[in-house]
This record gives sequence, structure tokens and C-alpha cells, in this order.
Amino acid sequence: MTGQIPTLDFDACYRAASGRDARWDGRVYLGVTSTGIYCRPSCPARKPRPENCRFFPSAAACVAAGFRACKRCRPDALPGTRDWDVRGDLVARAVRRIRDGAVDAVGVAGLAAELAVSERHLRRMMIEEIGAGPLQLARTRRAHAARALIEQTDLPLIDVAFAAGFGSVRQFGDTMREEFGIAPSSVPRRRAGAAAPDSDAGGPASDERPALALRLRTRAPFDAAAIRTHLEAHAVAGRDVVETGGATAHAVDVPGGTAVARLDWPEVPSVAAQLRGGASTLGIPLTLTLPRLSDAMPAIQVVRRLLDLDADPVQVGDALAVDPLLAGLLSRRPGLRLPAARQPGEFALGTVLGQQVSIAAARTLQARLAAAFASPAAPAVPGFLAAPDPGLVAACGADELRERLGLTRARAETLRSLAAALDSGLDLGPGAERARARAELLAMRGIGPWSTEIIALRALGDPDAYPAGDLILRRALGAGTAREAERLAETWRPFRGYAAQHLWADFLEAVAPGPARRKEPT
Repeated sequence: MTGQIPTLDFDACYRAASGRDARWDGRVYLGVTSTGIYCRPSCPARKPRPENCRFFPSAAACVAAGFRACKRCRPDALPGTRDWDVRGDLVARAVRRIRDGAVDAVGVAGLAAELAVSERHLRRMMIEEIGAGPLQLARTRRAHAARALIEQTDLPLIDVAFAAGFGSVRQFGDTMREEFGIAPSSVPRRRAGAAAPDSDAGGPASDERPALALRLRTRAPFDAAAIRTHLEAHAVAGRDVVETGGATAHAVDVPGGTAVARLDWPEVPSVAAQLRGGASTLGIPLTLTLPRLSDAMPAIQVVRRLLDLDADPVQVGDALAVDPLLAGLLSRRPGLRLPAARQPGEFALGTVLGQQVSIAAARTLQARLAAAFASPAAPAVPGFLAAPDPGLVAACGADELRERLGLTRARAETLRSLAAALDSGLDLGPGAERARARAELLAMRGIGPWSTEIIALRALGDPDAYPAGDLILRRALGAGTAREAERLAETWRPFRGYAAQHLWADFLEAVAPGPARRKEPT
């Protein structure tokens, strides 16, 4: 067993574990040297003596140190954490890129090249801060995904292996034994013909387009009604479908083409029911229709980000409730989340189209953009379009864009400039260098601080992004200027984005069912 990770306070961690404090779950993991098992801090098992305890900041670090996941508290079944999203340094960017599947796509060498460092430096930095290198982090991510697929679907094990991102069946078996101490065939499965745990049936829909039915774990409370309202308000024809029964379906762009994610919202308990039940986590019902099974992990990660499933509402609440203005809003909406963009480039282009127009008008323009410039490389899905291809947009002149989309000339020029930058490699995804991305956006004519911060919030995934010039926020704060709004929000760091989401939600509730407001960004 390796030693204690130096960034963790042993006494604080041990107190949390002794008190079975679920608030620490997912941020700290307890390794027990006398058993070789690692647990959540809230594990109901008898707590070991301090001298037998080691604390780690990630499940991958536990595995790298020789521990296996506890079968009782199932630390591998925890939702993710947004702790790494509040930072913009090298290690945080690497973690976000690995979470999005970078090691599966380009390998550790490719990830290091994207981050402009050597493999050796990247590995050294990650081991110092996380206790595990990039390869171990990716292996643990695949193993946890594979176990969920085994438990929730009827997929053959060989299909589970490739759906979870493993390169071979042998690698799959070796990793599962390392992570859980058992072979994949020994992981308990649902009985044939029985319903999956917290799920409908799951398995291949056809040889051409497999389908999976899963439940994605998230911390309670989760305000499903608010998320659904957001998705419905911003649904784009050709990219989203709002069903009469309450479900929504969304085109999701994955390496193999276009997938469809269907969310059955009526199955999610209300926030009040969640609070009465007292459960710390719940499952969000998702059905994925995929170009190929290997697209399962990228599609799941897009949906997790879209719905903000890795957020911790208790952590956000504790950070923001010290402000009297926000305390009441938090108590009224304890499960409010911060929805993100499903595709960063598409969202950035849509933000430009939505400047100074109503939500309805923005949706119309975004639907025209999707219909006119959908990527021709993505296999077609009946009823759904692929994301707009920035290269196709950039190839059009401003006059042509103006005519095809119904824009002003100035807006068409801005759209074309942004599309050209995206086509040339401007990264606006969660793993991007945020300061550089903001600077490049602000340097473009027609893109100001408001648009830049909205893109940072939804596309870059910065939970501290804050469009201080937003009229709704300034009105809610009683601030006359953007500078004053910045000053009043200083104590909200690093979750100013969540504070803004609460203020926007409060405003929308106050004006409902009135007409859509201009520049409403949520």
C-alpha cells in the first residue's frame, strides 16, 4: 500500500468517516489496510482503527494503491463530482478531458499533446494531486461504467466490454478483477426477463443501432421539473423532440455519428418526494439509441453534463446560503441544477444567434442553422439532425448567411468569424484552457462579455462563470452596473454560475406565463 495523499487532512477525513458523513462521499475515499478494501466515508460497516486507514481523493488512487471496491457501500456507484470543474489548472483540465473519454480517443500521449506537456510531466502532476496517473483514471472510469452496464442491461459481456471503452476482452477481465476482485462473469446480473434495477429493459435494439436503457445516478435532491422546463424552452427543431407524455429526446453527437438520448421525466420523483424519502442518490431514466455500442460512454457523459448530474446540491447550498438574498431561493429550489451545452461549438454559434432576441426567435434561428449546416459526415437518424458543422458555416459568405438564416449583416459576420475560429481549432469544451478561450471570444467583433460568460458557463463548464452585465441579474441584485453586480457576487465564488441560475429561475417564475424576455440565457 502506498502512503497518505498529502493534500488530504487525515483528522478531518477520519472524523467524516467515523460520523458516516455522506457529504464527503465522492470527494474522499477510505482505504482499509487490514482488509484491502476501499469505501465511501458513509459506509455502514464498522470503522477501522486510525492506523489502518488511508484516505484518497479518487477511486482510481485507491486502486492504484492496491485496494478493491467495497461490496457493501459500493463506492464505484457514486455520481461524479464537480470539484475539478472549479479549477482551471493542468490537472483539472486533464481530469475533465479523461472524464470525457480523451484517453480512449487519443491515448495518454494524445492527451498530453493536447495539454502541451510531456507524458511524464502529466503523469507526475496527476499522481501528486490525485494519487493516480491518467491511464489508471481512465481504467477506473471504464470499470465503473462496465459494472453499471452489467447490472442494468442484458448485454453480453463482450458487448459490455466494448460499450465501456475497453480495447479487448482480456483487458476488460483484468481491469474488473483489479477494481472489484471478481471476474466480470461473477458480477451479479438481473435475471432474464426481470426488470433492471431502477430501469426498463436494456439491450441491443437492432444490429444497426443498438439501444440501452439505464438509470444515471445523481445526488438528491434533483429538480427534474426545472431541467425539463429548460430543455423544453430551448428545444431546437431537428435536434430535440418534446413528447406529449412528458419525455424529451435529444440528438447527441458522438464519435460514431448521432445518438438519441430519451429522458423519461415522469418517472423521476418530485423534489418533495425525494426529500421525504431521504435517499442520498436517485436514478434518472435514460434510453440511448446509438450508432454503435462503443459510443455509449461518450453519449452518457454528454447527458451527464447536459443535466448536471455530477453536481452536489448540498455543497452548492452550503457555499451560497450565507448570502441572505440566495438563502430563500435555495430553500425554495434545493435541487436546481446548472444545465450545460451538449455540443460546445453548436452552443456558441447558437448564443451568437440568440443575442438580443427572444427565446422563441433564437430557437427558430438555431433550427435554420441545424437544417442548413448539419454535418454530412454523421449518419442520419430519422427525425434528428447532426450538430451544425462550423466548417460549412465558415465557408459561406456573410451575405449568404444573412439570406439563408434571416440575420443582420453584423450578426452574420460574427457568426462566420466564430465558425471559422471553431473550424481552426478554438476549443470551447470542458477541457479547454478557459482564460485563452475567453480571450479569443472577446477578441471577436460582435461577441462581448455577456456572450463570453454564457459560453463559459454552459460550454466550458465553468461553475463560476458569471455574466455580470445580464439585465435580470442586475435587477435582482439592485445593481446599476456590471461592476457593481460583480462586487455583490464576490462571496459566491466558486459557484457564481449556480447563483445566477437561481436568480434567473426566480425571475422566470415571477413573470410566468408572460412573454419570453430578451437575452434570457437559461
